[in-house]
Amino acid sequence: MEQVRAKKFLGQHFLTDESIAERIARSLSGKTANLLEIGPGMGVLTKYLVNNPDYQFKAVEVDRESVAFLHNHYPTLDVIEGDFLRMDLDTLFDGQFAIIGNFPYNISSQILFRVFEQRNSVPEVVGMFQKEVAERIAAGPGSKTYGILSVLLSAFYNIEYLFTVHEHVFNPPPKVKSAVIRLTRNNVQQLNCNEKEFVRVVKTGFNQRRKTLRNALKPLNCSLDNIPNELLLKRAEQLGVADFIFITNNLKPEPNNQI
Repeated sequence: MEQVRAKKFLGQHFLTDESIAERIARSLSGKTANLLEIGPGMGVLTKYLVNNPDYQFKAVEVDRESVAFLHNHYPTLDVIEGDFLRMDLDTLFDGQFAIIGNFPYNISSQILFRVFEQRNSVPEVVGMFQKEVAERIAAGPGSKTYGILSVLLSAFYNIEYLFTVHEHVFNPPPKVKSAVIRLTRNNVQQLNCNEKEFVRVVKTGFNQRRKTLRNALKPLNCSLDNIPNELLLKRAEQLGVADFIFITNNLKPEPNNQI
């Protein structure tokens, strides 16, 4: 079977089991007509999407060699040479668009932070990540892997861990397993708090995740008097979205400080 390049956390690895790529493509709900693939490389996933009449399909690729390959092998594909993290996403499609990809592991978290920022434009994401990252995104409160992105994304998306991808389907095998997850936009249009401050509270709480919130939130320079002690004695990993919203709404600025 043809070996096709996939960008991975540790150098270049080749996906030798194309049924995995087909399974990723089939994981899309098909509810969004516009579709963007991030980092198609040599097209292992692209080939299962490019001729699908259900999608207006585009791909963004930063590697010039890969762009040339895609132009030659998929002449009808709209390939955008550029960095997804730096692009003006509002110009890509007229309306909302889903995202799919075998994401480069070294920037996969940054891609998801960008998705969070563009959540009203991106109703669905299906992607392959390093397994530890996928588990962290899909984790719930109380899990040791639960973190900043777990909270931020779960506030606006339903997150599903779909399947694990083992090392032996790549050549050479990477030192880490991979996993595919799906994010589907929920019905929350906006949080019942200042969303910018919500993000700041979440990030501050997890920056010192082994500490209780009473200590972890000290860098905010805010009074915690309005927050119950039973909540302040917990660690960030024990709190759900509603808890962080409550904290955000009940922080009291210290004199001469703005929240």
